[in-house]
This record gives sequence, C-alpha cells and structure tokens, in this order.
Amino acid sequence: MKILVVYYSMYGHIHRMAEAVAAGAREVVDAEVTVRRVPETLSEEILEKMGALEFGKAMEQIPICTLEELAAADAILFGTPTRFGNMCGQMRQFLDSTGGLWKRGALVGKVGSVFTSSGTQHGGQETTIVTSCITLLHHGMVIAGLPYTFAGQTRMDEITGGSPYGASTIAGGSGERLPSENELAAAHFQGKYVAELAAKLVV
Repeated sequence: MKILVVYYSMYGHIHRMAEAVAAGAREVVDAEVTVRRVPETLSEEILEKMGALEFGKAMEQIPICTLEELAAADAILFGTPTRFGNMCGQMRQFLDSTGGLWKRGALVGKVGSVFTSSGTQHGGQETTIVTSCITLLHHGMVIAGLPYTFAGQTRMDEITGGSPYGASTIAGGSGERLPSENELAAAHFQGKYVAELAAKLVV
C-alpha cells in the first residue's frame, strides 16, 4: 500500500506538518510512505527578497514529485500554504499538469486529503482545503478530512488550527509561529487515518 505526501513549503510550516502526516501514515501496517515536493516557480531573486531562499535551498534535498508517482499511489495527502483562501501557485501549477492522469482516470478511487497553513487564525484555512478538494474530486478521488475523533480540534484552551476538512497550522504574520503540539498531532492523526482508509480500499 503506497501513501504519497506531496507538498509545497516556503518557510517550513507545511514541511513540519508533512513530516507529522508521514509519521502517522507509517504507523499503519504495510504502508509504504513517500514524501515529495512540488517544483518551485519563483526565481531565487524573489525568494531572497521574501526571506525564503535559505529554506528553499534546504528543500532541494526533497525529490520533486512525478506524475507517475501520483498514479502509483493508493492515497495522496497534499500540503499547501494558503494564498488568499486558495492553494498556493506552486501547487496549482503542479495540479494543472495532471490533465493526462485525469484523461485516463489514473487517480479515480484513490484516497485524497489536504492539509494547510495560513498566516493568521482566520486566514482561509478551511477554504483552501475545500477548494483544493474540488480538483481532487474532478480526479475521482475519495476525499478524507480530519474526523472529530481527533479531539484536539475541539480544544478551547489555546489558539489552534484544525477543522473537519483537514489539519492546519497558524504561521503568524511574519512566519514566527511554528506548528503547535496539537497541530502536529492533528497532522499525524490525518496521515494515519488516510492510510487506514487506503488499506480498506486496496484489494
């Protein structure tokens, strides 16, 4: 059973969430978990101006996802930061290149799931996940969110990401806030949950 985690991370928040997602998926028996990134579309000059060049260089150790890796997976978890309530441009461009997979129905029946981050508490986390799922539905994927069996999303003692649509984290206006213990636990839960669903669907 192949579980694929595909993400884009500019400052490291989604990267940390992706690590937690992958760790959760690896807890499921017979789960083979692969972590990949989508290609960068911004120039080094722009990344430097945004203060993201150093992390971008570090991300080069993560292999870029190929379309055939999507087709070979039994479940795919997509991680994207929020951009005005939608997925980031890098993820959009990558998914826009999957027309050939759509044409042959290569992703039909696979489990699909999304996790995200935003700069502020109400920065479009839910809309980012929901609008991302539209693309997955066009591919015929079976959508999995973050069930309320993860009790951490009902916490009232702290500001935290997470909704029934998927795990999320709040990065802060300058990216100063790293994913909290509860947010990482949500990502871990989602990864394991998706792998468990995939195990039931794989014949």
